[in-house]
Amino acid sequence: MTHMTLKERDKKHLWHPLTQHKLHPETIAITKAKGCVLTDEDGKEYIDAIASWYTCMYGHCNEFITSRVSSQMQQLDQVVFTGFTHEPAIKLSEALIQILPKNQNKLFFSDNGSTSVEIGIKMALQYHFNKGEKRNTLIAFEDGFHGDTFGAMSVSGLSVYNGPFADFFLDVKRIPTPNGTNHEAILNALQSLLETQQVAGFVYEPLVQGAAAMKIHDAEGLELILKFCEKNNIVTVADEVMTGFGKTGKHYASDYMETKPDIICLSKALTAGLMPMAITSCSQEIYDAFYSDEIGKGLFHGHTYSANPLACTAALAGIELLQSEEIQNNIIRIKASHEAFNLRIKNHPKVKSTRQLGVIFALDLNTEMARYGNLRDKLFSFFLDKGVFLRPLGNTIYIQAPYVVSDSQLEKVYQTIEEALSIV
Repeated sequence: MTHMTLKERDKKHLWHPLTQHKLHPETIAITKAKGCVLTDEDGKEYIDAIASWYTCMYGHCNEFITSRVSSQMQQLDQVVFTGFTHEPAIKLSEALIQILPKNQNKLFFSDNGSTSVEIGIKMALQYHFNKGEKRNTLIAFEDGFHGDTFGAMSVSGLSVYNGPFADFFLDVKRIPTPNGTNHEAILNALQSLLETQQVAGFVYEPLVQGAAAMKIHDAEGLELILKFCEKNNIVTVADEVMTGFGKTGKHYASDYMETKPDIICLSKALTAGLMPMAITSCSQEIYDAFYSDEIGKGLFHGHTYSANPLACTAALAGIELLQSEEIQNNIIRIKASHEAFNLRIKNHPKVKSTRQLGVIFALDLNTEMARYGNLRDKLFSFFLDKGVFLRPLGNTIYIQAPYVVSDSQLEKVYQTIEEALSIV
């Protein structure tokens, strides 16, 4: 029997996410990862310039984190979180509340970004239901993305992912993102929505819309929207799944606004990319609407692996690293490095526009291309050939490397992007 490669064996049974297998039959088999580097089965190395979908922000296989999880594994691996509790979850709650926006007071565990949003939506809808109000409409930004479960899809505005399911969605009304010139128009749109709809909640990605190709909106405009919601008792649900844990230059994108969300959704970098886990945090006021002698007013939502002790341990270690002087200095260093790269690239004839917030950098190419089209695929392959893992979103190339990326690794990413401009 001939020896089959991992990628050949993969084809027999595996169905990959976001993949049309007839058009894209090939995968790359990764056998190990360390720091910012992925290594495939042929020994080829790739700089992970998007931190594996913004998760491994402290680098892959970080020994500070893996050693903690390894020792926790010897003591308590998994236990039901209904009726039981454990120290890793308790310690994580104490550490997380310290760095969350000050109005956050309660944490609800789940498994991933989509479920954290799903729970945020359920909290918002049931909050009003428990108070005896029938409010069934949600507000969301145009072009938002919140995940692939039904509630999360409903509030997402990217039809490329949602087409076949649109008939089954919750009732959602969309508003544009604030761009500095449309604040009054947005507030007018919100006011007229209130006249015809019973609005329960506003679900939004604060400041950066990740899947919409790192679109950045302005904090002043978002502040006005949040104040409007606060005044009209509309529950605000901030999806910080992508933006959380330092990526915008502050611990959370919500830290840029004075008005804090009622509910915050967290995942991805929460566990430093080591384990799947999510948290939906909320204010005491939200929690109090569920606290009742009536059993039906409880939040009857649960996941088998809620507050898994190993994931909690990884998250705790990640929070320690986030607050360390080294990581905070690295965030400043990467931000400055992106700013310098921006100066040298922004006037390139092939570059239409650039934008940056914290360690997130994006540039739009001066050409129209499909989100998953041929030119995008050509770019993606070019980057991989050069040993850089970047996933262009249509004509947008973005960088969100781990905080431990070196200056020389960043320079290689920048140079590879510059070379790629010649093939566009």
